[in-house]
Amino acid sequence: SAYRLCTMRKLPSLLARTFTSGTSGSSVLPDMSEVRSRLRDIVGASTNWRDHVQAMQERKALHTLLAKRQEDLPPRRMKDSYLEVILPLGSQPEIREKYLNVHNSVRFGRILEDLDSLGVLICYTHTKQEMQPRSPLSIVTALVDKINLRKKIIYPDCDIKFTGNVSWVGRTSMEVKMHMLQLHDGDYSPVLDATFVMVARDPENKRPAFVNPVVPETPEEEEIFKQGELNKLKRVDFSTASLLKMAPTAEERNIIHDIFLHTLDTRQEGEGTVSFRSRKLPPNSVWMEDAKLKGLQICHPQERNIFNRIFGGFLMRKAFELGWATACSYGGSRPFIISVDDIMFQRPVEVGSLLLLSGQVCYTEKNYIQVRVHSEVCDADTREHQTTNIFHFTFISENEVPGVVPKTYG
Repeated sequence: SAYRLCTMRKLPSLLARTFTSGTSGSSVLPDMSEVRSRLRDIVGASTNWRDHVQAMQERKALHTLLAKRQEDLPPRRMKDSYLEVILPLGSQPEIREKYLNVHNSVRFGRILEDLDSLGVLICYTHTKQEMQPRSPLSIVTALVDKINLRKKIIYPDCDIKFTGNVSWVGRTSMEVKMHMLQLHDGDYSPVLDATFVMVARDPENKRPAFVNPVVPETPEEEEIFKQGELNKLKRVDFSTASLLKMAPTAEERNIIHDIFLHTLDTRQEGEGTVSFRSRKLPPNSVWMEDAKLKGLQICHPQERNIFNRIFGGFLMRKAFELGWATACSYGGSRPFIISVDDIMFQRPVEVGSLLLLSGQVCYTEKNYIQVRVHSEVCDADTREHQTTNIFHFTFISENEVPGVVPKTYG
């Protein structure tokens, strides 16, 4: 059965407690397969690849259900979108293998897939129209703002619970906060906190579409909503401060110049003729260009989402696994993920694309390794390359790692 009985104990926030207060001590929670099944029903997606064109054609008729302006949509409360989902690793051992890694802990890439599916379902719950079984909205992941881990190890034989709700709403975008907890000695303890940003588009996934506003009800909800607003402003500032648009600050220029001076080889050229090209690697360091790994993925229909593009969770899992391998081969010992930041979904990935992933160690400090994974698609017919995502992962290694040193200005 897609449901199972589960005792609900500790939740990661006051907000979660207020959303479940008044319910009995136990409730029936959906599992991850039920989440994906609900998503297919809401969108009317086909389960067979051969039917996908017809299923997408049928969605065109839903255009008439779209709101002409946001004011026409009823406001929702945060608790209206609150969901709890179980991942029964302890009570259903048959699903364990899919989540297991060689170190006998849970594959974090699989958790990224589950968070992505849950985030979309939470947004569909927020925007649900009464009497309409099918949603006219195409809701897709725009950004993973932050994922912070509170535990190094996720156990493969204890039940996991995900909770989450919409925490902020713009005109066509929604911020979702999710928490993951794991059952130990009868209590659920926090494992990670995640913030995703989803965008709503029309039934054909071509243009933005309006979503229901959210109305905070308590001082704590006001605080959460305010934080969502600040997060949005931060993202706007960050995009305008891109190096492609703006020169480095005075402080950044000094840091770059300092690194450059530390790698100049003053002995090479004789008296008074130090060259820009005479560079030497500082002790216990690695040139950045030697700290790379690459991967290639063929995007098969099996990895498609409900809109017949490649599932964002799958892209995150593949990028994370390459990032982990990059950190592992660089540090020479097992790395543990502690934070995921600023994953921008810049364009969708079509089924049949060649997906090229490049992992790069871009900063190190003591045991910490920062890895950037660049993802691009190659169109086999035109041979054009286009960036789809840039991922940022922070790992902590078992041992101290060498310093990484850039050789070029870029």
